[in-house]
Amino acid sequence: MAKVNKRPIVIQDLIEQATYLAKDSLDASDRFLRAAEETFQFLGNMPAIGKLSGFTHAQLVEVRQYAIKGFRSILVFYRITDDSIDILRVLHGARDLEVLLEEDDV
Repeated sequence: MAKVNKRPIVIQDLIEQATYLAKDSLDASDRFLRAAEETFQFLGNMPAIGKLSGFTHAQLVEVRQYAIKGFRSILVFYRITDDSIDILRVLHGARDLEVLLEEDDV
């Protein structure tokens, strides 16, 4: 299993998504957080399973994406390195994803 590294902003992303979901359902918020951690571990075991995001910015060409199980509109963006995967962001798919990732200078 590849080591899973999360950028600090990922924690903020998770909190924002969980808070949004909790407005309608605390259970959904809890399920989301569990599903996110399970997804991170799954990606550590099978890093190449996510599809390339297709971004055009040179720094984002190798960024992959994978939906969180049970929350298909919330995507994990990550990069595979030699011995790990770096989780870059966890974002809702309806946002301007490439711009957000470019702004983060990933």
